[in-house]
Amino acid sequence: MRTIAWDDKKDSIKLIDQTLLPGAYKIAECKTVEALIDAIQRLKVRGAPALGAAGAFGVVLACTTGQSEEELMKAVERLKNARPTAVNLSYGVNRALTAAMSGRTMQEKKEHALAEAKKIADEDVAANKKIGEYGSALLEDGDVVLTHCNAGRLACVDWGTALGVIRTAIERGKRIEVLACETRPLNQGSRITAWELMHDRIPVTLIADSMSAVVMRAGNVDKVIVGADRVVKEGVINKIGTYMHAVVANSHGIPFYVAAPRSSFDLKRSYEDVEIEERSPEELIFFGAEQIAPLNVPVYNPAFDFTPFELIDAVITEKGVLYHLQ
Repeated sequence: MRTIAWDDKKDSIKLIDQTLLPGAYKIAECKTVEALIDAIQRLKVRGAPALGAAGAFGVVLACTTGQSEEELMKAVERLKNARPTAVNLSYGVNRALTAAMSGRTMQEKKEHALAEAKKIADEDVAANKKIGEYGSALLEDGDVVLTHCNAGRLACVDWGTALGVIRTAIERGKRIEVLACETRPLNQGSRITAWELMHDRIPVTLIADSMSAVVMRAGNVDKVIVGADRVVKEGVINKIGTYMHAVVANSHGIPFYVAAPRSSFDLKRSYEDVEIEERSPEELIFFGAEQIAPLNVPVYNPAFDFTPFELIDAVITEKGVLYHLQ
């Protein structure tokens, strides 16, 4: 199934529970806005494009369960603030809400919001396929590509942005191997990217985040491709660790690419205007149920960092490849 979708029979959202991967593949169901917010904050659904669809379908839930326009607006505001950094969440919410408000009754609002949400989901898949088409031309037969976090189909409605580029290149007959960084502290690279690529029989080797400099210096990386949670006027905000890989790639003359749909662009804003989400200290103090640090140690745990355009060779979008953005 798609990463996230609307169940017409049950009037609910169904999504792949990514917190259980790679140990188990399970579909979670959200029947209320509160349940969806919990799923977003617990990272059952994550990835900027997937959050855009989640936000849109969340408006449908708000129309389904709300009794008045006032209740709808309160629910939508809570949904928009579920996670602050990726711009796609508010983008999806705003589009679906605008469609909903053209209806007179709550039932009409729901129908209009649902049509728009399904359109957003379909557009995401189409955009990712176009990103794959443009981006695959940047990869050579035999390339080893390093990636960080997960920018595959599980971060989108389907296909993926950074991994979508790799999928398309392989689909076109190119031999591509992937080095997946584990992406501490929540290990989206080891838990999700490695699982996703192995499931699709794409060659992947898992490395620790701190190994990227070693493999680049050794000449074992030809390209780096990552996704984006928000593209601002000076650069890209993405999963913490992205900036480190960009600095190292630049130092070793390795092309560094970002794959992102236009819905992730927020070019009127500076990175300094964007709230960088800080996650719970427990994510570093514990590894699963195992304590790995003193309980009272001070913790700094930002979920994202900023990479300036001067370190980025190109941004791959569904409209084409953008060069010289700095």
